[in-house]
Order: sequence, then structure tokens, then C-alpha cells
Amino acid sequence: QVQLLESGGKLVQVGGSLRLSCAASGRTFGNIPMGWFCQAPVKEREFVAFINWLPCGTTYADSVKGRFTIARDNAKSTVYLQMNSLKHEDTALYYCAAGGKYSGGYYPVYWGQGTQVTVSS
Repeated sequence: QVQLLESGGKLVQVGGSLRLSCAASGRTFGNIPMGWFCQAPVKEREFVAFINWLPCGTTYADSVKGRFTIARDNAKSTVYLQMNSLKHEDTALYYCAAGGKYSGGYYPVYWGQGTQVTVSS
């Protein structure tokens, strides 16, 4: 079992930056894939980014490529999402996810509770 706790979500202006964190606990962190999803109001939950464990390959949704970066610190059992050049449409509840596999898409096993990101002008 893995427990995930997100933090870092807040109100930020268009063009600004934000870093989300996700602290994992409950089992060995270093050998499980991790990722981020988001869900905007009245929309389906969408994939944002994925990071494997060894090697640390990454995959991004087209909408965030070049703006968001996913990274992990295995010593701290934490995965990060650096969000730059934020847009209105990035406003959503962001969920950390873990476990599972990436096969034509990311299918995690564990989910966090989410952290709200609101981008305004």
C-alpha cells in the first residue's frame, strides 16, 4: 500500500510558476512509477506527466510539454511537478498517482487527494 500527500497548490497569476510536491509513504518508493493527473471542473481527469523509476524516463501530455517538468527524489520519497508559464486552462485539481504501469497511457494504482491550482489574471 502507498499513501500519497500532495502539496503546493495555490492561486497564481497567468505566466507564473508553481511547484507541486507529492510525498509518498507506505512502501519502497524508489522502484515504483509516479505521475500527475489533473481534473478541471466538469471535465474528466486527464494525464499530465509520468516518471519511471529506473531509468527515470518521463512522458508528458502535449498540453504541458515544454512548460511542466516532473522529477523525483527517491531519498525523500517525493515527486515534484514544476509548472512554468501557467495558463488559465491549467486551473484544475492536481492528483499525484503511483504504481501501475505505462502502456499507451499511464494506469496507476494509488491516488492522492489532490491539490488545487488556480491560474488567474
